[in-house]
Amino acid sequence: MGLFGTNGVRGIANVELTTEMAMNLAKGFGTFRPGTIAVGRDTRESGEMIKASVIAGLLSTGCKVVDLGIAPIPAVQNYVKQCKLDGGIMVTASHNPPEYNGIKGIAKDGTEYSHEDEAVVEKLYYSHAFARAQWSQTGGLSYADPKPLYIDGIVSTVDAEAIGNKKFKVVADPGSGAASLTTPFLLRKLGCKVVTLNAQVDGTFPGRNPEPTGNEINDLKAAVVSAGADLGVAHDCDADRAVFVDEKGRFVNEDVLLAIMTEHILKKSPGATIVTPVSSSSLIQDIADKYDAKVIWTQVGSIYVARTMMATGAVFGGEGNGGLIFPKFQYCRDGGMSAASMLEMLAHTGKKLSEIIDSMPAYHSVKDKIKCKDKEAVIQAIEAYTKGENVDNTDGLKIYRPEGWVLIRMSGTEPIIRVFAESRSAEGAKKLADYGVGLVNQFNK
Repeated sequence: MGLFGTNGVRGIANVELTTEMAMNLAKGFGTFRPGTIAVGRDTRESGEMIKASVIAGLLSTGCKVVDLGIAPIPAVQNYVKQCKLDGGIMVTASHNPPEYNGIKGIAKDGTEYSHEDEAVVEKLYYSHAFARAQWSQTGGLSYADPKPLYIDGIVSTVDAEAIGNKKFKVVADPGSGAASLTTPFLLRKLGCKVVTLNAQVDGTFPGRNPEPTGNEINDLKAAVVSAGADLGVAHDCDADRAVFVDEKGRFVNEDVLLAIMTEHILKKSPGATIVTPVSSSSLIQDIADKYDAKVIWTQVGSIYVARTMMATGAVFGGEGNGGLIFPKFQYCRDGGMSAASMLEMLAHTGKKLSEIIDSMPAYHSVKDKIKCKDKEAVIQAIEAYTKGENVDNTDGLKIYRPEGWVLIRMSGTEPIIRVFAESRSAEGAKKLADYGVGLVNQFNK
């Protein structure tokens, strides 16, 4: 049975993800990549329990551990990279409901563990072939706060002077997650007037669910309008993602967010390279064409985007879920850097966020999913059936038609196949989605 999903190991705390499992996973990490390891966590109620198990497992292998406490995962990643540690572990379940928790590995360069590295840790976990330190080599525990280094790093990367001159008013909704301890302070350091919602650390998430979807952040939409703010920003629990609300209280579609940030970066670097998964909107290609830039399409998953960016020297990348990567700062999804970059864009353009959004070409999309026991067989059958058509098989099957495209791909964590269609018209998107669902049903025995 595979332990690692798309983003580390996740499960219901103390049921699926037990203290024993957490400790043995940490022993696997410590055996595979020994040295000095940073450990951080999000705000979940089970976080201290799982973190203690992770620390114990690492110490048992002879690793030295720096306990970073509660912090956004990009702050932990930045600390690992800047302090030249040998790696890190983040205890987080990101946007999952409060009963979940998870464990995610961080490489020495601050990026996520590759799937190949995770496979080695998984093999060690099942074999129990762990390193075991002598009693005198198990006491290397220290404590540090990664948040000031993170905040100062972002401020020094963006045009803080231009942002400060605008004196923006921003409503921040960290969702009671780790960004409660960073984003409001970051925004104030950038000269903003800040109003906060759900900015108290609380692992029961009383204000809203950890995933900041358009339907979950209605309080933020209302607060932006009532406060007369320039924008609102919300995060998931570990704050590697950011979503936004414009000054009219409208949720900014994540694909549009990726596109407007792409344009902001390409204005400064025309002809450069952008990296994004095949699931992203064609809007990205439209923006790239405008600036003679190259788009590299990858498999779905931030690690694929980040590693491809590193290999190609890309100036920007990200996913259509609010996960944006700014290599000028670091090669990982970063909600704090996204918020600061959004303010920089508004400062440089002198436009309201709604004006920038409304200037984007309109696309329509439809998403669906079908339960499927033998996902691989269905995808193989569809691939044979569509042979000869214009199909990109980078991740699943992305079938291009005159009216748009439909992506059919297996979920990395569930027994389902996802269908995602996009077109210039709502009718075209529905037609493509129906076609994709029909193909799956045709071969889903």
